[in-house]
Amino acid sequence: MKFFVHTTGCKANQWDSHVIMNRLQEAGLSPDSLAEADVIVVNACALTEGAERDTRRFIGGLREKNGTARIILTGCHGQIYPENSFGADTVLGQGEKFKIGEYLYKKGRFVAEATAIPMDAFGVPEPRADKTRFFFKIQDGCDHFCSYCVVPSARGKPRSRPLPEVMEALKILRKRGVKEVVLTGIEVSSYLDQTTGTDFKGLLRLIDEIETPPRIRLSSVDPLYLDDEFAEILAGSAKIAKSLHIPLQSGSDKVLREMGRNYTAGYIRTVVELLLAAVDGIGIGMDVIAGFPGEGEQEFADTVRLIETLDVYYLHVFPFSARLGTRAFAMECKVPTEVKKRRVSVLKKLDAAKRRRFCLRFIGSEAWIIPEGKIYKGNFMRGYTDNYLPVYLRWNKNIENSLIRVKIREIQGDMLIGEVVGNP
Repeated sequence: MKFFVHTTGCKANQWDSHVIMNRLQEAGLSPDSLAEADVIVVNACALTEGAERDTRRFIGGLREKNGTARIILTGCHGQIYPENSFGADTVLGQGEKFKIGEYLYKKGRFVAEATAIPMDAFGVPEPRADKTRFFFKIQDGCDHFCSYCVVPSARGKPRSRPLPEVMEALKILRKRGVKEVVLTGIEVSSYLDQTTGTDFKGLLRLIDEIETPPRIRLSSVDPLYLDDEFAEILAGSAKIAKSLHIPLQSGSDKVLREMGRNYTAGYIRTVVELLLAAVDGIGIGMDVIAGFPGEGEQEFADTVRLIETLDVYYLHVFPFSARLGTRAFAMECKVPTEVKKRRVSVLKKLDAAKRRRFCLRFIGSEAWIIPEGKIYKGNFMRGYTDNYLPVYLRWNKNIENSLIRVKIREIQGDMLIGEVVGNP
């Protein structure tokens, strides 16, 4: 039998799909194309209405592309909304998906309570040959219960991979030739090894002392975890990439309170200025939600003003999406769809301006990148600097997945063009 896995959503889901593929191969199946697969697994996000719509459309189109395959729907969507199967034969919860071999020939819904979801069993999936970065999930779950977010219901309580497993996995990945690992989780800053008491900062301090791939990148980090000690660790590390993603969500104190975010716009300003002063060249990205219930013109203007005056690199912009099971679902003062679209457009224009301004700062500088194998615009390959600048080089198969020193020469449209100046 053959299988195909389709993944949507966050970096943690990318890891989960690696594990699912391993479990299917252990059960005797082999990977194949969507059209040829006997089993199609959809590991689906449920964070937004858009994610749900994409899952519905994908499954709806499967019967035309492969009319005989068994379809298994899982992931956050399967955990929270198992009744919305969109025609899938089997729906699995978050815990069940890691035992997928037991459900290959079963139809129906198999979803345990979120509180019972374990950390997936240790094992390091083989890296994909076409990827230069490897997403390694060291933590899962969240207990913040922000008013707009379904993730705590979908992922359960915070739990962490034991420190010896983390260290062993990083060693294995280095031996397999992986050059960059992204440490990911649902709330990665809540990492805690129960045996030794090592927290996330403790783990980061160990990175430079143990055998790992040459570059370690961090996924999104809670703003409340960012302090002088964190900045000092980031600035002093020879391996940890100088890029950081912060889930801001809003620049209005009123909206932040309604969201259940326990910080203020002033706190965010202080944190960003701390990081900029401590970490030379750091690239800071932010998540922003437009159109949260009760966000008036003044609150939106507060958000725009905050972002305009912060020296951040980029934005990930989302229109507010009401999700059943969250407090925000029933909130009054909904923002009209056309107003949300307009605000998203304003923030995306701000994002484009921020990106260009940040990129222009580095023309003429040198940096290390890890070129990917994919071909862009006919004859270019791309790699990222440690502060997450995408640099494009003329195609050269020989430097794929190598740590390469480049000089950033110019910007063409939205592309930073570089040339190779050396490698280790």
